[in-house]
Amino acid sequence: MADLAYYLRISNHLAGNLDIKSALRSVKSEIDRILEVDHLDVCLIDDKGYWNTSYEVGLRTSWSRTRAPVEVSPVRDILRGDCDFLLTGNALDDPRYVFDGADCEPILKYNMRSRVNVAMKVLGRTIGALNCSSQKPDFYDQNAVDQVRNIADILAPYFYALRANEQARREAIMRAELQAREEGLRLGALSLTDALELERQTIGMDLHDQTLADMTRISRDLESCKTREDIENLRGSVQNCIQGLREIIDTSIPSLLELFGFQHAVRTHLERAIGADQQIEIDVRDLTHGLIDRLPQAKRIALFRIAQEAINNAVRHAHASRIEVEIECRDGLHLHVRDNGRSKMAVETKQASGGLTHMRTRARLIAAQFDICYDSGTRICVCLPVSECPQSEGVA
Repeated sequence: MADLAYYLRISNHLAGNLDIKSALRSVKSEIDRILEVDHLDVCLIDDKGYWNTSYEVGLRTSWSRTRAPVEVSPVRDILRGDCDFLLTGNALDDPRYVFDGADCEPILKYNMRSRVNVAMKVLGRTIGALNCSSQKPDFYDQNAVDQVRNIADILAPYFYALRANEQARREAIMRAELQAREEGLRLGALSLTDALELERQTIGMDLHDQTLADMTRISRDLESCKTREDIENLRGSVQNCIQGLREIIDTSIPSLLELFGFQHAVRTHLERAIGADQQIEIDVRDLTHGLIDRLPQAKRIALFRIAQEAINNAVRHAHASRIEVEIECRDGLHLHVRDNGRSKMAVETKQASGGLTHMRTRARLIAAQFDICYDSGTRICVCLPVSECPQSEGVA
């Protein structure tokens, strides 16, 4: 009669617990009233019967740290359905528990000599095992088997439902994460499309404002070309037109980046961006010893485009007298572009703020962090995390 009261209290303790670990902890004290145990664990198998997951109270062992194959479990005979219970007075010397390849380290480490293990069943199908252990030898008997079986019958349907709920929750989280990634990729693709469209428009405007104007002037001069001097002047105009077109192409396809590396390409762009009437001191430093040139092409080009845009803003809008570009390794790869110009005013124009948006987009598409601050000028920092960088002793 006393045992029946304990079984009823076990049922009451289960109510309100939404996960297996807390449910097992809540019934431990009542089980101790029925059967003395030094260690209590529940071992549940997956739907296909290949893997088992353990939940334990009492001793903290390796069983609950990771799931394991059913075939290495000390209670594999129960999990495979070969028997309904196991009983031993000394598991340390029992070949059913300790065998080649067995996950029996906790039994040996904590001297789990006496063990009683009973199948947990739902609708006649084994879903796991309830396992009670004592460090005392020959401590359990057939009466203990009956007591543990009664406890297992109470726990089995509840734990089965909790496990199904956990699996459903994990699947829901995985679906939500997948949808979030898909949405992030979609938004990233839209932003990239917008950025590419702006690049196309910029190239078109450059061709219209510079190359087309030069070609129109050359065509007009060609009609009035009469003397050798006129021809020489025309040849010079053609050369200037070719040089202008080459600069546009270099901006669209950063061949300098591929041929001479990041540092040289950035310095060349800086020199070209500065007008003949502008007095701007420049400094480009690569403290990574060329590590940035070992990045995948997409990441390297994205960083170069960000540097280009930051330099253009500094030259065209900030009226800076000094521009610094620095690449360093410190918990990742950092690109810094600093100027001493008119600080926040430099990005308040429509064109400059659009460039800032594109820099953020490019950084996000290569999993880099983008920061901008205004302190005696403008400082833009792009940080590529260690996980995205080539292996090097220079990256912490």
